[in-house]
Amino acid sequence: MKEPTPEDVLNQLKQGNKEFAADKLTVRNTCRRIRESALGQSPKAAVVSCLDSRVPVEDVFHMGIGDIFVARIAGNFVNEDILGSLEFACKVSSAKLILILGHEHCGAIQAAISGVEVGHITNLLSKIQPAIASAEVAFYGDKAADNPEFVSAVCIENVKHAINVIRTQSPILREMEANGEIKIVGGVYCMTTGKVSFLQ
Repeated sequence: MKEPTPEDVLNQLKQGNKEFAADKLTVRNTCRRIRESALGQSPKAAVVSCLDSRVPVEDVFHMGIGDIFVARIAGNFVNEDILGSLEFACKVSSAKLILILGHEHCGAIQAAISGVEVGHITNLLSKIQPAIASAEVAFYGDKAADNPEFVSAVCIENVKHAINVIRTQSPILREMEANGEIKIVGGVYCMTTGKVSFLQ
């Protein structure tokens, strides 16, 4: 069987999302999949998603056990540990695609905009501040956490910032992308429709 290209993998995710949004998920034999994946894995995509429970990543792309790597962290930003995980997924396990997946109405982004400071959450939310600063430059409305349009603008900038962090802080992934071995893309999940808008 021909090895899929990064573009092939991206198209698979897009098709899977169309099926999810149209409520056309197929019933999978989970027990069989558990047995088949027990001794190894070879997912073709790695998704960095928010912690939010309303974004069921595998279902969103109509994927099952062993199909995709998923790293979840509140605010779907990229830090050193996530970078290492993505390098493992691509360099060691041959994933062809990295997707940074933001979503509408993100509580972490709203908290960062509001300047919430409590416990370890303070440091976590500081990772979103560059996206807020970028969004503020071009946004002319109310720059507040209760303004859905501004939250959406920050969400998009946060996805773009995460992609930039990957490209600037991981020579391994930067080289793989330059050589066409992987593709790095962003997307935003719509809570009301289930659709993902891809940013490229």
